[in-house]
Amino acid sequence: MTGVSKMTERELKEKINATRTKIDQNDRSLKSIFRELKLHRTDTTDLKEKRDGLNSKVKELVPVARDHKSKRDDANKKIADLKIQRSGIQVETQKVVDDISQMKVKRDDLNNLSKGSVESLSKSYAFELDKLLNADIPLKHEIDIIERLTQLGERLGAAFSANEVHQMIIERYDSSKGIYNTGDDISDQIRSLAKESQTHHLEMLGIYKTVDELRKEADMYHAQIMEKYSSSAPLRAKIDPLKAKIEQLRNELSDYLERSKEVQLVKDEIKQDEQHIVAKEKLNKSGRLSLQDLKVLMDKGDIKF
Repeated sequence: MTGVSKMTERELKEKINATRTKIDQNDRSLKSIFRELKLHRTDTTDLKEKRDGLNSKVKELVPVARDHKSKRDDANKKIADLKIQRSGIQVETQKVVDDISQMKVKRDDLNNLSKGSVESLSKSYAFELDKLLNADIPLKHEIDIIERLTQLGERLGAAFSANEVHQMIIERYDSSKGIYNTGDDISDQIRSLAKESQTHHLEMLGIYKTVDELRKEADMYHAQIMEKYSSSAPLRAKIDPLKAKIEQLRNELSDYLERSKEVQLVKDEIKQDEQHIVAKEKLNKSGRLSLQDLKVLMDKGDIKF
C-alpha cells in the first residue's frame, strides 16, 4: 500500500487499531443486518405458512362448490326437461277440458230443452199415452193429448241425449285421469328437484363466500410477505458493500501488520546488536555474563561449545 513503508511505528499502531475498529464496526453492522434479516425470514415463514394453509383450504373447498354447482345444474336440466313434458301434458289436459266444456254446454242445452229427467218425462209420457189409448175422451182432448205427447217425446228425446252426453263426459273424464295424474306426478318431481337445486345453490354460494373470504385473507398475508421482501431489500443491498469494505479493511490491516512486523524485526535487530556490543564488552572486561548475554554471544557466533 502506498505510503505504508514510510509510516512510523506509532502511525502503524494507530492505523492498525483504527482499521481493527472499523472492521469490528462493519462486522457488527453486518451481523446486525443478518439478525434483522433472520427476523424477517422468521416472520415471512410464518406468513407463508398462514397464506399456504388458507390457499390449501381454498383448493379443498373449490371442488366441493363445483360439485354442488354441477348437481344444481343437473337438477335444473331435469326440471327443464320435465317442464317440456308437463307443457305437452297441459296441452292434452286443456284439450280434455275444452272437450268436456263443450259437452257440458251441449248437455245443459239438452237439459234446458227436456226440462225434466228421463224418469219423470217417461212417466208423464206413459200417463198421457195410456189416457189417449184407454180413456173415453172427446176429440178435442185427444188432439191436446197428441200435442202434449209430441212435446213430451221431444223433451224425452232431449233428456235421453242429455244423459248420453253426460255419460260421455264421465267417460272422457275417467279416461283423462291418467293425464292429470301424470301431470301431478311431474309437478311433484319439479317441486322436489327445485328444492334440491335450491339446496345445492345455497351450499355453493356459501362455499364460494367462504372461498372469497379465505382468498382475501391469503392475499392479505401475501401482501405482507411482499412488504417484508420490499422492506428487507435495502438491508440485503448493504450486505455486499459491507463485505467488500470488510475485505478491503482486512487487506489494509494485513499490509499494516506486515509492515509492523518488518519494523519490529528491524527494531529487534538493532536491539540485538546493542545487546551484542554490551555482552562482548562484559566478556572482554570481566567475563561475567548473564544467560541473556551468553545467548546473544552464542547467536552471533562469538562463543561456541
